[in-house]
Amino acid sequence: MIILGLILLVLGFLLSINILWTIGIILIVVGVILWILGATGRAVGGRKYWY
Repeated sequence: MIILGLILLVLGFLLSINILWTIGIILIVVGVILWILGATGRAVGGRKYWY
């Protein structure tokens, strides 16, 4: 999710499309939050591990 967010962020910047920029930022933030929760050993969405 973080990688997809970075790709959308770069594409939005290069192509000057604001919606891609916004979606990229949102995906990066959600990805980082899920990564931190998973790293602490906390169950996310009913699962302890996400593969």
